[in-house]
Amino acid sequence: MKRYELRCIACGHVSPFSLRRIFCERCGDLLEVRVEASEVFNREKLLGRVNSMWRYVELLPDFRRPVTMGEGMTRLVRCERLADALGVRELYVKLEGMNPTGSFKDRGISVGVTVALEAGARRVICASTGNTSASLAAYAARAGIECVVLIPKGRIASGKLFQARLFGATICEVSGSFDDALRIVLGRAEEMGAYVLNSVNPWRLEGQKTTAFEIWEQLDGSLGINVVVPVGNAGNISAIWKGFEELRDYGLTDEVPRMIGVQSSGAAPLARMFAKGADSPEWVESPQTVASAIRIGRPINWKRAVRTVRSSGGSIYSVDDHEILEAMRLMATTEGIAAEPAGAAPIALLKSGVESGLLPRDETYVCIATGHHLKDPDPAHVSWNVPVPFEQYLERVTGRS
Repeated sequence: MKRYELRCIACGHVSPFSLRRIFCERCGDLLEVRVEASEVFNREKLLGRVNSMWRYVELLPDFRRPVTMGEGMTRLVRCERLADALGVRELYVKLEGMNPTGSFKDRGISVGVTVALEAGARRVICASTGNTSASLAAYAARAGIECVVLIPKGRIASGKLFQARLFGATICEVSGSFDDALRIVLGRAEEMGAYVLNSVNPWRLEGQKTTAFEIWEQLDGSLGINVVVPVGNAGNISAIWKGFEELRDYGLTDEVPRMIGVQSSGAAPLARMFAKGADSPEWVESPQTVASAIRIGRPINWKRAVRTVRSSGGSIYSVDDHEILEAMRLMATTEGIAAEPAGAAPIALLKSGVESGLLPRDETYVCIATGHHLKDPDPAHVSWNVPVPFEQYLERVTGRS
């Protein structure tokens, strides 16, 4: 059997164990799950195991029957042409759009819905800018429980909203931003008898940390790298770092990556905090960006994210929307790899960071492409490529009218 601990990220207090507990009983801040592995884990044990994130069973919570659709073990693609275009020594892109509903959220939601069932919940709830709603709706349907999602009205990508509707979630629109929706979820979930599955839930991050395990395995344990992650609510960069820390703590690696976060300039409270050298962020009350997945002005996991980048020697930066759209184009046309706007933000940061001298050229980077490009099929994202009549093209290539 494994031992679990719920430790506060702020005051360090260990709360009495409960699958339903989210906040510290002493100071009210967020909790982190500590899993004490009961078995020795090493690379040899992975031979012949299931090709999903559940292959790392020793490092995950114990469950009788996980709610899973084979999430995880997404491809890590070496991108030589894109590395040349950006001017870096070596570049990999992790294709999180290969998960069952097309985003990294499936990792955490798989664990989160499993915990909800273990806790006896029959209804789950989240606030979402899109990907969480799609993922939670799918996994709740698979588990046979009710799903309620709150979305900011008119501010969610069509592909993500379509998914949540298709999977049968009850979709409630909220006036305002994601942050307004999350406040409602946290304030009303208990009276609704609903289990909260936003990234405030510490069990969700246990699923998302498996990205680190996969990078470790896919790079044959060579972790002298930089990992670049889009930052919205700031749970994912924190979860990935937790995974790398656990690998080090279990003696499976002597080195850990530098973690680099990237926000859109229209929703960049943490990037601005680092730029100013401040101790706490100034919230963005009306975040605006084409990258809807990171259109969040009050990231609830900000303390985790700050601890992550400082512990790893990294930082958090911002890029403009036009840089994100250019990165989408560049990644697609040089490597045949596409991502939703937020998933292209790491490439945008590499391009601007290397050109300005902010990021070193002679290093290896792993960029997390967080979601599939068909999540957000806005024609404006490909305005640079307009269909033309065949006769016009023929004239151009042959020189004959």
